[in-house]
Amino acid sequence: MKRFNLKSIIILAIIIALAATLLGLRSYRMIFGNNVAADRYVYIPSGASFSQVLDSIFSKNILKDTCGFKQLAQKKHYPSHIHAGKFKISAGMSNNDIINMLRSGKQEPIQLTFNNIRTKQQLAQRISQQLECSAEDILSLLDNAGYWEQYSLNTDNCMVIFLPNTYEFWWNTSADAFIRRMYREYSRYWNSSRVALANAIPLSPEQVSILASIVEEENHLAAEQPVIAGLYINRLHLNMPLQSDPTLKYALGDFSIQRLLNQDKQINSPYNTYTHTGLPPGPIRLPSLQAIEAVLHYQKHNYIYMCAKDDFSGQHNFSTTLAQHNKYAALYHAALNQQKIKR
Repeated sequence: MKRFNLKSIIILAIIIALAATLLGLRSYRMIFGNNVAADRYVYIPSGASFSQVLDSIFSKNILKDTCGFKQLAQKKHYPSHIHAGKFKISAGMSNNDIINMLRSGKQEPIQLTFNNIRTKQQLAQRISQQLECSAEDILSLLDNAGYWEQYSLNTDNCMVIFLPNTYEFWWNTSADAFIRRMYREYSRYWNSSRVALANAIPLSPEQVSILASIVEEENHLAAEQPVIAGLYINRLHLNMPLQSDPTLKYALGDFSIQRLLNQDKQINSPYNTYTHTGLPPGPIRLPSLQAIEAVLHYQKHNYIYMCAKDDFSGQHNFSTTLAQHNKYAALYHAALNQQKIKR
């Protein structure tokens, strides 16, 4: 009887040991085992709850074992250490790896790019497509006069600080933090050498950007931009209206217009450079660095007139006299008529 009890105890001990081993292996796999088949990105919004985090992860079918992840996250108190951001969950990561990364807030930066922007609405929409902040959040600051006083700018010229380029950001950057970063980039760009070049024109950095926006709308080709910049600077020095068609299109809110009419030149707008001398109050697009440099290094000449070439190449004929300009204008209008372009 004693021998039988001993045998039973040994068998029971072996069963318990095997069960403990299996449970240990299962726990080990749950904590340290590979639980990710492929690389995925997860976006966790600011103020997200644990349930929202789980929804973000589970909806992408990233994990092989969701129950184990949820249990370990609870044990490691992740629900009280949630960070917002863009996180990369890589193939081969364990639940422990993922939770440690999320708990630490070690997110992946994004490469934010913007160019070919004309309006505040376009900028806000483009940025909101790449950062967590909404277009409404950005627009509310762009249109807030009091907000721009800290930068000695206003709601008309504030767009000059946004230099088209690619920048590294955290996805959960706020609208205010985005603008503050852009102002730092703008201030860094406008070093003492560039400020000196602007002063020599003489224009302020903001005015250089406004003029550059007009130059770029006239022609995106780098070869012509310094010539166009020189022409407009000549007009500014002579106190002549710039008479820039792109500023009219901006005032009309329609850059698709191919042929401006005399009635368009009567629009009541500070951006109408046919009726107002000097520069408009703000840029008509976000000028590229190329266009800004074209203004700073403008070509010195005597041109005060320009007209698009009648071959529709996008290039221009430049003139020093109104008589010569009128000849080029007649050729261009004849070409418009031939192509039946009325608007």
